[in-house]
Amino acid sequence: MRMSINLTVSHLRGVVALADCGSFTAAARSLGLAQSALSRTIADAEQRLNVSLFVRTTRSVHPTADGREVTEHARRILLGFDAGMRDIESFLTGDRGSVSIACLPSIAATFLPPHVLAFRQANPGVRVSIKDGLLASTLAEVRAGTVDLAVIATTGPLAGLQQEPIGTDFFYCSVPRTHRFALRASVGWEELAGEDFIAFGPDSSIERIARRALAEAGAQLGSIIPAENVGAVAGLVAAGLGITAVPGMVLPMMQFADLAHIPLTPTVTRNISIAYLPEQRQTACTRAFIEVLRAARA
Repeated sequence: MRMSINLTVSHLRGVVALADCGSFTAAARSLGLAQSALSRTIADAEQRLNVSLFVRTTRSVHPTADGREVTEHARRILLGFDAGMRDIESFLTGDRGSVSIACLPSIAATFLPPHVLAFRQANPGVRVSIKDGLLASTLAEVRAGTVDLAVIATTGPLAGLQQEPIGTDFFYCSVPRTHRFALRASVGWEELAGEDFIAFGPDSSIERIARRALAEAGAQLGSIIPAENVGAVAGLVAAGLGITAVPGMVLPMMQFADLAHIPLTPTVTRNISIAYLPEQRQTACTRAFIEVLRAARA
């Protein structure tokens, strides 16, 4: 008949301490217990196992053959248990764990890297994962709870999400260096009227902001070529097929095209924000990463 073993961690610690110390007095001291409490713990362990674990003499205590075997198993169990408890403590303090971030491609490429680097240097035991995508998919990730937070660019509040602004991005007109705007200190949105234009795709947050600014300026564009990503937009502009309007955070991703970038007036901005579910309890790792981003705002 298979016996049921029902020992607690306290039993295991008592057995190992007594085997190592060789006396109840020393073992109890090492565990921070009264000697009588340790004696009861060992007696209870022996009763539960139905074996004698120690031979007691007036001068010392020695493990029996059963005691030596139980002690070695107890030692291995405690090593695993203590390691697991240290892992749990590290997770709760933020020293270990993971942070998952959804963000726009431009934010992943230009804004996040220095902050992720600073965070990793301060928290080397924490894994950071970044999932970049268009605004709609990024917000869907946050609302579904599949990421811890998002770093996004918006012009207003988002339903169901807590937002914290951490920066502001300004719009520029990007043109070939041979274009008549190239040497200007600024360009008005209304001056884009009649210009051939390279537009971001309809799902892009950039396109929505630029379209609204152009409408408010009463600027009717010439021919429009849509493109889905920054590289394609920059390449088409460099080829002389049109000009475009982009936020400053995107400009480093367009350097290969050797374009001129001129501030647009009146100033149009988009807010860089942290977004997360207000009811979702954040881990210590996530809270630490948010603090790094808050420092960027400061």
